Amino acid sequence: MDAIAWCNSKWGDPNELGVPISDRGLRLAEGVFETVLLVCGEAQLLDQHLERWYLGALHLGLPNPPAKSEIKTLIATAIERSGIKDGALRLNWSQGNGGGRGLALSENDQTGRLWGSLHRYKPTFQMQTIIISKKLKVWADSALRHYKTFAYGEMALARREAATAGCQDALLLSSAGGLCCATSANLLVQRQGVWITPSLASGCLPGIMRAAALQQGRATESRLGDALIPGEAAVLLNSLDCRPITPEAVPLAEPLFRNLLKESEIKGQALIQ
Repeated sequence: MDAIAWCNSKWGDPNELGVPISDRGLRLAEGVFETVLLVCGEAQLLDQHLERWYLGALHLGLPNPPAKSEIKTLIATAIERSGIKDGALRLNWSQGNGGGRGLALSENDQTGRLWGSLHRYKPTFQMQTIIISKKLKVWADSALRHYKTFAYGEMALARREAATAGCQDALLLSSAGGLCCATSANLLVQRQGVWITPSLASGCLPGIMRAAALQQGRATESRLGDALIPGEAAVLLNSLDCRPITPEAVPLAEPLFRNLLKESEIKGQALIQ
């Protein structure tokens, strides 16, 4: 099995299992999600993902998502049913049904809906070709910029712009100036041996692996210019991959990703002990 999906207590194929069309997550993008890497059956940085998930739900005024214990049981069930131990797990939490046709939501519509999927997947570190989007900028003052909401239409538009140009991804400028991020990853550039990433004031998502790089002292925040500087190493980093976008970064991407996960695991074990 290459993938399995669930919606509340129902399990099935991701292409066949459905979510009700009355769900406000589908109608209004009123929901939050997290994508978690599974390695040998272990969910990487799960606590950090769930913390951002819970905060996102609170920020949007959604019902409280399921507790960590329920999520861990769900992950174990997904692995048992599918046999997938190395994969990409997506957790979706929406407002659920309610509100009728428009935006209004009654006080009784506070159920929430959990659905998601687990696909067979392993991290990739191949070189990516990129453009700087001319159609889209990241709004630095967006009220949703710090959370992973369902509203990814603009990022999909930028990715299509890149594909039309014969490239694989697009870098986005910030409305506050300078490069901000890619369509689904944080941007890191190495200067004088130090990885630099735009600050959250740029409007970039507070990525889980980005945070690990900052906490471990492997990266620091600084404003970038409006274009990459020739000769510098640059990567796109998220919870699933670390992809070089300049030749100089090709030998650096995988060690950076592996070391971030390894150090995070060591620190997690130290906290438990």
